[in-house]
Amino acid sequence: MEFTVKQIAALLGGTVDGNESLKISQLSKIEEGKEGSISFLANLKYEPFLYSTASSAVIVNKDFQPRQPVQATLIFVDNSYSAFTILLEHVNRLKQAEKVGVEQPSFIADSARAGDRIYRGAFSYIGENCVIGENVKIYPQAYIGNNVTIGNNTIIHPGVRIIDNTVIGSNCVVKANAVIGSEGFGFAPEADGTFRAIPQMGIVIIEDNVSIGANTTIDCATVGSTIIRKGVKLDNLIQVAHNVEIGKNTVIAAQTGIAGSTKIGENCIIGGQTGITGHISISNRTKIGGRTGVMNSVKTEGQSLSGMPAFDVKSSLRSSVVFQRLPTLEKRIDQLEKKLNNQ
Repeated sequence: MEFTVKQIAALLGGTVDGNESLKISQLSKIEEGKEGSISFLANLKYEPFLYSTASSAVIVNKDFQPRQPVQATLIFVDNSYSAFTILLEHVNRLKQAEKVGVEQPSFIADSARAGDRIYRGAFSYIGENCVIGENVKIYPQAYIGNNVTIGNNTIIHPGVRIIDNTVIGSNCVVKANAVIGSEGFGFAPEADGTFRAIPQMGIVIIEDNVSIGANTTIDCATVGSTIIRKGVKLDNLIQVAHNVEIGKNTVIAAQTGIAGSTKIGENCIIGGQTGITGHISISNRTKIGGRTGVMNSVKTEGQSLSGMPAFDVKSSLRSSVVFQRLPTLEKRIDQLEKKLNNQ
């Protein structure tokens, strides 16, 4: 796959300083650039590499001014990090578009319907009454149960398990070994100390433009729906329990666990290894630091939280400073007590 600098600049809405007819065949980090590759500079910590890189072209912010001569052709854009992301997406989309057809052995039920330009990898399974959109990519060993709907341009990576009645929108990505729609953790305590399993009869609804990381699990609702709204980005190894709802454009980092029936607002940012208890709500634009324990509803929009249990991040930082001083404070208290006892 090969592009000219001029084509890339047109894609990114950038301007070129240098040779716009150069051919670009690969993307690389600026410190590892080679002839024929394109890199980007967003963090000025890497600026020294700009003057030594062998990359043929480098994407930079339009307000960037080199302090030394640059051999590479520069493409000036509004935001170099975002621009490079757009370029990556474009290249990836072209590569995915090449995947068309059916590998054998694979299975699709007679009652299922699939759109044009679909790819079905070897050992994939599609159950009864499924509706698969156009340009969908289903990689090897993926399992899609009965009555599942998958929208256009969605990618299902190897080993994914999508259980019956799940609804997935368009332009989604479900990464390797994710499980969507399995039964949640629901048990009713009995008088004799045992637990009776509560049937989980609901479904999962995933709206458009959602990314779901590898080995992430999203449980079906007990009744009703577990809902992942448009634009949500879930990292690897996340647990989303039954009847959870995650608002539009919220991003959640790895190893976070969300207990049942919790409602998370729009445009929230949740750090890794966070634990969120069940049956609470979290307001829009909440920022939650990694390894935080959220045990109560967050009612004010735009708060930043951290700690266990969660509270305002500034207060949490002050508390951590005090915590580190506790051995010294304890020693001073012991000394004061001894003085008082000797008086």
